Amino acid sequence: MRAQDRARRAGTRPRSNHTLETALSILRDLARFLTEHRGKDDWALVDVDDIEVFLATSPKARKRRLVVLRQFFRFARSQRIVLIDPTRTPIVKERNGFRGRTLTLGQQRELFRRWTTDDHVHPHEALLGMLAPLHGASSTEVRTLQITDVDAAAQTVRLGKRPHPVPLDPASWTVLERCLDHRAKWPTTNPHVMVTKGTKAGRSPASTAYVSHVLDDC
Repeated sequence: MRAQDRARRAGTRPRSNHTLETALSILRDLARFLTEHRGKDDWALVDVDDIEVFLATSPKARKRRLVVLRQFFRFARSQRIVLIDPTRTPIVKERNGFRGRTLTLGQQRELFRRWTTDDHVHPHEALLGMLAPLHGASSTEVRTLQITDVDAAAQTVRLGKRPHPVPLDPASWTVLERCLDHRAKWPTTNPHVMVTKGTKAGRSPASTAYVSHVLDDC
């Protein structure tokens, strides 16, 4: 909480109360685990094995728990509450990179043909479908993309807070042009490329809920 106050005075982002409560709940769970299952009632008695067994009780929360425990035991060691930090050895044990489902090459080719050759596909689906896998665009970057972010001469777009314009391949540029043609048919002054029935009368981007369902048809 003192760190919160310092951050507020310095104009930096303080930790939220929720973050503090989460950290305290993790320490509470560890304390209960030590007393109820390991027979230990002193932080100085905690060893690496205790930490590993505790982390194994909730594998999905392992990373977050380990971060909090390392912060606590560094503090405890600096205050001489413990002599040895039991959290130095455990590792996160998470694979790097994407861990979700991926499409086969055949499925990827089928989607590519759908988005680049099928005139019946909604332009918004094709735009998100092409920019996400080929250019790493997030749904937020696509839905907040504005007309002024598009450079027709260089065939580039500015995505989100990226420091440099993103050059588009011919297929992606064609899909973007189709999306702009679709937008031009609406009587709107909304500055965004992706305009919906709910946003054509205003200036806000398409809603998160709308974009989350854009790919439903495919």
